[in-house]
Amino acid sequence: MADDPFDAYVLEQLRLVEGVSTRRMFGGRALYSRDRIFGIVFDQQLYFRTDADSRADYLDRGMAVFRPKPNQTMTQYYEVPAEVLEDPATLAAWAAGAAEARSEPARRASGRRAE
Repeated sequence: MADDPFDAYVLEQLRLVEGVSTRRMFGGRALYSRDRIFGIVFDQQLYFRTDADSRADYLDRGMAVFRPKPNQTMTQYYEVPAEVLEDPATLAAWAAGAAEARSEPARRASGRRAE
């Protein structure tokens, strides 16, 4: 992942998180901790997985939802605030929360839950 300077920066900032690994995904990189996806690096942005309990922290800061394509929205992933990314200890705490975020039922394009 460290071929790109931003990717290298993200990994360096995540140094306090145990067992971080990466895999290619959506033209970017998926971040894993202990084989559980918790984040995505895409287009020079870091996104963390959220759930109903953690999403407000991102929304209150005006963070954008992850959109790998104009017609695709991944509603469980939100941009990590710059002030969080810049502080390794805070970032590690947010990463731990992202790794623990619960899966939510998939939604149809209409916004209704798939049955």
